[in-house]
Amino acid sequence: MRGIKLFMAALLTSAVLAQSTIADEAITKTVAAIHAERAQLNGQLVTIKGKIVKVNNGIMKRNFLHLQDGSGSEGTNDLTITSQQTASVNDEVIITGKVILDRDFGLGYNYPLIMEEATISPAK
Repeated sequence: MRGIKLFMAALLTSAVLAQSTIADEAITKTVAAIHAERAQLNGQLVTIKGKIVKVNNGIMKRNFLHLQDGSGSEGTNDLTITSQQTASVNDEVIITGKVILDRDFGLGYNYPLIMEEATISPAK
């Protein structure tokens, strides 16, 4: 029993450290900057802080969230994010994920810019 507890503690610690490492390797940007620098950021890990303004959970085995941070204008002030995690509308969050261009999920889900495989944590 003690061995199982130690294993679980080590596993949890590894997961936390891995998430921290991923966030440490990411570039921090605003929503407007991600839109403006989309070509350079394609495929890169990016961290962003903002407010969740829309949530659609459980679509194609992922959750779709929209984040705004007060930057940008119409067309560049909102970022669509996919994650296995979720948040609620009005939550202030920090999100780290991979910027992807021209993502076509099929069934009319086409995104010229999207952040995928994101981790979500509460903003501090």
